[in-house]
Amino acid sequence: MEKKLIYMDNAATTKVKPEVVEAMMPYFTELFYNPSSTYGVAGEIAQEVDKARETIADFLNCEAREVFFTGGGSESDNWAIKGIADARKDKGNHIITSKIEHHAVTHACQFLEKNGYEVTYLDVDEYGMVDPKAVESAIKSNTILITIMFANNEIGTIEPVKEIGRIAHEHGVLFHTDAVQAFGHVAIDVKEMNIDMLSASAHKINGPKGVGLMYINKSIRISNLIHGGGQERGKRAGTTNAAGIIGFGKAVEIAASTLEERREHEMRLRNHMVSRVMEEIPYTKYNGHKTERLSNNASFCFRFIEGESLLLMLDMAGICGSSGSACNSGSLDPSHVLLAIGCPHEIAHGSLRLTISEETTLEDVDYTVDKLKGIVERLRSMSPLYEDFIKKGGND
Repeated sequence: MEKKLIYMDNAATTKVKPEVVEAMMPYFTELFYNPSSTYGVAGEIAQEVDKARETIADFLNCEAREVFFTGGGSESDNWAIKGIADARKDKGNHIITSKIEHHAVTHACQFLEKNGYEVTYLDVDEYGMVDPKAVESAIKSNTILITIMFANNEIGTIEPVKEIGRIAHEHGVLFHTDAVQAFGHVAIDVKEMNIDMLSASAHKINGPKGVGLMYINKSIRISNLIHGGGQERGKRAGTTNAAGIIGFGKAVEIAASTLEERREHEMRLRNHMVSRVMEEIPYTKYNGHKTERLSNNASFCFRFIEGESLLLMLDMAGICGSSGSACNSGSLDPSHVLLAIGCPHEIAHGSLRLTISEETTLEDVDYTVDKLKGIVERLRSMSPLYEDFIKKGGND
C-alpha cells in the first residue's frame, strides 16, 4: 500500500507545474544554444527570454528593462542591500530593516555592519507588523536604504509596504522589499506601492529552482552584482539561464491568471484548518496577523511541545510541514521571528508552519488536523512540564 503524503510546506518550495516544465524542456534539448550568441537561432531564444521579462514586468507594473534575472531570492536580497550600500556610500552608511526579515536580508546587513555600516533593526508588534511611524523615526541624515519584507515567510503577516515606501521617498531614502513569499500570491504594483527594488523567486510560485529576479527602478544607480559578461544589462554576468527564465515567465503567467481563485480556495481551507486547531487543541497560539496575512499560511505554537519531535511524527504520518525553530540547522535557538513577536522561548520551540496550495483539499486539511491532534496529545503525555501544569489546574 502506497504511503499517504500530504505536502503542507509550500512556503519552502512548490511543485513545478506541468505547463512550466513543458515550456522549459525545448531549451534543454534542441534549443540549447547560448542566447548571447550571434547566430539566428540563439537570437530566437533571446527573444523568448525577453518575452518572459515582459510578462513579469506587466505583472509588477514596471518596464521590462527594470527586471533583472538572478539565481534566486537570496541572491537578489544580497544584491539590493550590498549593491546600494556600495553605490551610495558617499551619501551615508545607515540602513533600516526589521527584526523578522529572512536571513538573506539579516545576514547581508550583519555583513555590512562588520564593514563600517550602521543598521537599525526595528521591533514589530505581537502580530509581526512593522509600524511605519517607527520606520520614519529611525530615518537619519545618513540613511541610504530601508529594506522591509512584503510578507513574512514564517507567520505570513503582510507588511504596510506602500506606507513605508511613501515615507522612504518623502525622506529621499530608497526602499527595497523582499517579496519572495508574496510575489505571485498577492497583487503587487511597484509604482503604486512606492517600491524601488523588489526581490522574488520562481520556485515559490510553481516555477523552477535556481532563478529569481530583482526589480530595480530605472532611476537607481546600483553596483553590479557579478562582473564578467554583458548579461542583464551588464549588471549580472553569467550565461543566461534561458530554460529557467522562460519557466519563470510561464509560472508568472499562470499565477497572474489564477491569483484570486487560488486566494479564495486557500483562505477557505486555511481558515477551516485554523478553526479546527484552535478549537480542538488546547494551549495553542496562532501566530501572525489575523487578516493581513498570506492566504496559504497557518503558523501555530503548541505549548509543552518540541517542534522537532512534532515534525518527525508528522512526517511518519505522511505530512510535510516545517517548524519556526532552527532545529534543522543544528541550532537550539527558537525562531528569531517568533521571539520578535513576543513568544517566550519555551513556547516558540513548539512551533509549526503549515502552508497549503491550490492543490490542497479539504480532506488533506482534515487528515492533517486529525493526525496533529493525536501527535500533540502523545507528546504532551510524555512532558513533565505538561504534567505539572495539569496538576496545578491548567493555570499559568
